[in-house]
Amino acid sequence: QVQMVESGGGSVQAGGSLRLSCEGSGYVASTMSMAWFRQAPGKKREGVAALNTGDGRTYYDTPVKGRFTISQDSAKNIFYLQMNNLKPEDTAVYYCAAARAWAVADFLAAAEYDYWGQGTQVTVSD
Repeated sequence: QVQMVESGGGSVQAGGSLRLSCEGSGYVASTMSMAWFRQAPGKKREGVAALNTGDGRTYYDTPVKGRFTISQDSAKNIFYLQMNNLKPEDTAVYYCAAARAWAVADFLAAAEYDYWGQGTQVTVSD
């Protein structure tokens, strides 16, 4: 049974940093695509960062490029989202996700992902 658990959310002021972690079990990370999504109140869930564990390529949504970094510790089945220079518009519930295939058609599309964590709240104040 696949399980994914996020941690590391919290409240910060604009310009601050947070690192989210997603610890997984029941799957082999090297055969999966991994991603972080977020959902703000009243908005659709959107992909912010993804990792193709097959070739190491990363993908980022435009608003977070240069500020967020996705990475993994495959030995521990944990992947991370380092978020720097946070802005109030980054406020959302953040979810980690995994797809059974290591290559998907659209790495930032929620429909590509099979497994989800429960979410962790990130709040950025002015």
